[in-house]
Amino acid sequence: MSTTIVGPDGKSRCRWCAAAPQFLAYHDSEWGFPVSDDHRLFEKLCLEGFQAGLSWRTILAKRENFRAAFHDFDFDRVARFTQRDLARLLKDEGIVRHRGKIEAVINNARQAQKLVKQEGSLASFIWRYEPDTKQRAKPQTASTSAASLVLSKDLKKLGWKFVGPTTVYAFMQAMGLINDHVEDCVIRAKVESARKRFNRPGR
Repeated sequence: MSTTIVGPDGKSRCRWCAAAPQFLAYHDSEWGFPVSDDHRLFEKLCLEGFQAGLSWRTILAKRENFRAAFHDFDFDRVARFTQRDLARLLKDEGIVRHRGKIEAVINNARQAQKLVKQEGSLASFIWRYEPDTKQRAKPQTASTSAASLVLSKDLKKLGWKFVGPTTVYAFMQAMGLINDHVEDCVIRAKVESARKRFNRPGR
């Protein structure tokens, strides 16, 4: 089976972006482009946690609802959530109403605050786990990597929840720590260019 599909402009793209109408824009403008904004990094870790056992299509369709429910993933605000907030979120039909996952977001917001105090930013900590080119697997050949295993393990040691190695690998793919667009994808070169221009946090 081919690893690509032909987009509306006649150019090749990663096959997965044809699975849902909203995937094309996400693939072309977000997936794989490097991110250093702490709130966006926190958001993606949380949304990948919510995706566990579900499809990204479900989560992406609800993303604006998640952003509204969690104050645009401002972890300083989420860290102050109380049992009343938990009860409110469990009644919110616009998001995934899974108690464990919601509690994990609140817990992880508090852990993010601690990391920022220690490291200066969440981004400085996360980007430390960017693999060098020799470590990178061929695009889209695995659901985990050596780097995602280490980052997952270290986050868990720090008290984070719903951050298994598969979740963390998907996070690293999406946030540009690796470029997993397939070789023939028209966006791969754009992502690589963005990664070359990107100023790594904390360096």
